[in-house]
Amino acid sequence: MNEAGVLVLAGAAGLGLGALFFGGLWWTVQKGVASPRPAVWFLGSLLVRTGLTLGGLYAVSGGDWPRLLACLLGFLAARVGVTVLTRPAGEPAADPIHPTQGAGRASQSR
Repeated sequence: MNEAGVLVLAGAAGLGLGALFFGGLWWTVQKGVASPRPAVWFLGSLLVRTGLTLGGLYAVSGGDWPRLLACLLGFLAARVGVTVLTRPAGEPAADPIHPTQGAGRASQSR
């Protein structure tokens, strides 16, 4: 397979890793806030999500920095996608990259 194809596959793997990481984070928050022991949920989830993500990044990169970069770009794209997909229905669309942008203006007008 040529180099471009490998980079596309690395980006797709990063997309999957990001969906797993950020989707898992969303799921953990949903379960953790309703749990009598939220610390167990949050700590366990942190360890599992981080371990899977770092292992996946290591495996996909294979010591090649362009593949690692493509995988990280896919990971960040998944962050944007999960942020948009898990937004509450009545909430207006916000910039998922800069979620606090404009917050200072809203608090100053009060």
